[in-house]
Amino acid sequence: MTVPPRHSLLVVDDEPDLRTLYELTLLREGYEVDTAESVEDAAAQLRERTYHAVITDMRLPDGTGLDLLRRLEAEGRRERAIVITAYGSAENAVEALKAGAYDYLTKPVDLKVFRSVVAAAVGRSGGGSGASAPASPRAAVSGEARGSAALGRMAGRSVAMQQVRDLVQKVARSMAPVLVSGESGTGKELVARAIHEASPRADKPFVAVNCGAIPEHLLESEFFGYRKGAFTGAQEDREGFFQAAEGGTLFLDEIGELPLPMQSKLLRVVQERAVRPIGAVAEVPLNVRLVSATHRDLGAAVHAGHFRQDLFYRLNVIQIRVPPLRERLEDLGLICERLLQRIAHDAGVSPPPRLTEGALAHLASQSFPGNVRELENLLHRAVALSGGDVLDRQDLELAPTHGDSVLGVPNDLAVPGEVAAPAVPATVTTLPRGAAAPGAGADALPSDLVKYLDDVERDLLVRALERHRFNRTAAGASLGLSLRQMRYRMARLGVTVGGDGAGE
Repeated sequence: MTVPPRHSLLVVDDEPDLRTLYELTLLREGYEVDTAESVEDAAAQLRERTYHAVITDMRLPDGTGLDLLRRLEAEGRRERAIVITAYGSAENAVEALKAGAYDYLTKPVDLKVFRSVVAAAVGRSGGGSGASAPASPRAAVSGEARGSAALGRMAGRSVAMQQVRDLVQKVARSMAPVLVSGESGTGKELVARAIHEASPRADKPFVAVNCGAIPEHLLESEFFGYRKGAFTGAQEDREGFFQAAEGGTLFLDEIGELPLPMQSKLLRVVQERAVRPIGAVAEVPLNVRLVSATHRDLGAAVHAGHFRQDLFYRLNVIQIRVPPLRERLEDLGLICERLLQRIAHDAGVSPPPRLTEGALAHLASQSFPGNVRELENLLHRAVALSGGDVLDRQDLELAPTHGDSVLGVPNDLAVPGEVAAPAVPATVTTLPRGAAAPGAGADALPSDLVKYLDDVERDLLVRALERHRFNRTAAGASLGLSLRQMRYRMARLGVTVGGDGAGE
């Protein structure tokens, strides 16, 4: 079969008026359009020729759009599919995406969004005619290799991790927003990168944003960009995160940290697939895949009024839960091997150290509230302190997992929005009430002023938390701190409380 000279589309809908509306809209954009009114009619046309994309309604007289998707999948067809579902049919949208759909639209269809989605599906940046050349076999093989490498970086042979890899492979083909959930340190960004690298967008930008680390007054300009003269200090046009990720993937880490006003603005961008920079008059169309991540229970946040329900539904089309380390301890040996290889490579050491059976058994007995990030930090310290090729249990016991770090994250690397409380209350070493700091007697000066002040501040934080039953908001307010400031200080000083995100 020969590839047609223009982008060719097949529109499948049993309602003549809608079928004509879609056809005329696409013809004006320069596409070559065929139409069908049923699954069998569409199948007959697909036997005759190839298309760049298939646009199908979910409900058809002799079946559903899912039946057509399954045929495309079974026959190994290359056409991308866009499914049109009834308004509010989130379950149908998810089923369509899992069945291999590239994207979905809800009725009543916004024609502006319709044109944008079709353009993205066929690889066009905007209107006008002309087809892009199909990917070469070499490019296809390269993309598959990147995807395999990305999936391989998620170490583990457990059933839980295999399920994550399988889901990543399925959702990578579509445009559907993905919400990656899991405790702090489980590797949510690794999953997001795997989705990007296993997708047709792998050669486009992957932009990662920590929503909790951006000051609230800068959120809009950082996300959407601005035009010269929009405000004092705007001396030139600047792109935002969305524009920087054009054609690729935007990863919004700790999405639950966004304040409600910013959530409203983000919702409009997700709905309209367009962004208006600060100071601009017109919106700029976007072709960006959105992947979000959180360690919080966003459903509970919606119920409590801290997160917009409509935005949650938009972001949570497909959810991937990354299991904590304690649920896949059978992967511990392989994870340690990978981490030690990376640590040794960064340090220029060869061969990488290895763990004895006793050391591995010791690790398997730990709770690891900080998950893989905590494990990596522990191994990093063990390698630095031991200096040998073999790590035994005593080497690991010299590398504390708590006390001078939060969930295994070194204090100088901890940032607001990246710290989750452990599932089990951790022990915090504090100064005795009214006692002098270590090394400082009644008349003596401290030998380490920074450590002395940190110990005093840590003691005050713990006392405030205890007084307010470990509610971080109330404890911070009693000290004149906002929740963000309280969490940052707790992270820096290694103060942890029980419960994943509890006690806010």
